[in-house]
Amino acid sequence: MNRNIGVIGLGYVGLPMAVSFGKKQPVTGFDINKKRIQELKSGYDRTNEVEFSELQKADLTFTDNLEDLTNDDFLIVAVPTPINENNQPDLTPLLKASETVGKILKKGQKNTIVVFESTVYPGATEEDCVPVIEKVSGLKSGVDFFVGYSPERINPGDKVNTFESIVKVVSGQTPETQEIIAQVYETVVEAGVHKASSIKVAEAAKVIENTQRDVNIALMNEIAIICGKAGIDTNEVLKAAGTKWNFLNFTPGLVGGHCIGVDPYYLTYKAQELGYHPEVILSGRRINDNMPKIIASDIIKKLMKNGIEIQNKTINFLGLTFKEDLPDLRNTKVVDLIQELQDFGLNVDVNDVEANKEEAKNFYNIDLKDKSELMKTDALVLAVKHNDYVENLSIYLDLVTDEGIIFDIKGVVKEEDLKAQQKLWRL
Repeated sequence: MNRNIGVIGLGYVGLPMAVSFGKKQPVTGFDINKKRIQELKSGYDRTNEVEFSELQKADLTFTDNLEDLTNDDFLIVAVPTPINENNQPDLTPLLKASETVGKILKKGQKNTIVVFESTVYPGATEEDCVPVIEKVSGLKSGVDFFVGYSPERINPGDKVNTFESIVKVVSGQTPETQEIIAQVYETVVEAGVHKASSIKVAEAAKVIENTQRDVNIALMNEIAIICGKAGIDTNEVLKAAGTKWNFLNFTPGLVGGHCIGVDPYYLTYKAQELGYHPEVILSGRRINDNMPKIIASDIIKKLMKNGIEIQNKTINFLGLTFKEDLPDLRNTKVVDLIQELQDFGLNVDVNDVEANKEEAKNFYNIDLKDKSELMKTDALVLAVKHNDYVENLSIYLDLVTDEGIIFDIKGVVKEEDLKAQQKLWRL
């Protein structure tokens, strides 16, 4: 398909996609972050999604100059869609990107297609984004330019389920537009495409993918709470239940990140706008959002029960990112847990082998410590299952006193890993 492709937004979603297309044809990669552009030009991806060698294979022009996009007639928008402090959709990045598109569309270039990949609620593309493009450009959607929606399905850190290997859902405002979008994506997506019947269907399909996971994890968290009160090990319960062929493999834990902890609020926002109050989805969100408080309470109770002083006591904390083996700090609920423990009077020394120290300081005012800076304490919290922690578990457990407590949120530690007098708490 002979299209000039421009990708707007070069984060966890946009960069891998731009690289995939760039291996087939020239691609323009645009981002407003000048530092990000300079890093990519030098071959460095701070998200660790794309290796230097892969960047070298792609025919990519990285830019923060809008003029470099004016010759592109297939524009893909892949910017974040966060929530605000009231858990409502924040479309600011998406609407700013729509303004960007409006500035570069040319009068008379009637075949330009704009494809949105950002996670949104049903209707956002046509009702929120298109009017902005029309206002800024002075052009008419469906006449001067066309739009489509193809939801991103990037799983950060996953080297198996990649952009090329995941079925791509595509939609367009006209059958002809959808067909062109499908053909363009088929040039790189080996798994093929699924043609949704409308843009709203594609938008809804995306937002329920992570909502489904969120609700299932909430169920596991509630089960973990019940198991804890019953005095039984959640891991052992799930292991036994998992022997049935149709038991779903979900585990309890902190639910953060830019997808599972955010996307459901886009769906519930739209539902309430339509006059329906979603019960199950919001219930699941409440459970997952409340887990830092529940875990912190359990930690404090366990420490006190074992005669360990709370006020001004220092504990070691392993992991800050929202997910294992990633540097991504967006919307990590680990921060909420740390704050809860600090509110009880504990000092928390945090180590993360993947996170960027500068970002941790800027985002959360947390000074990450190297392993060599961690002192032996009476308590260790294993919050994120980074591979380094798993492979060198005995070394990290040595940071706990002989009669100290290991708080294992991720189910990594086994009883046989402990020293004789050490104690173990698992979610």
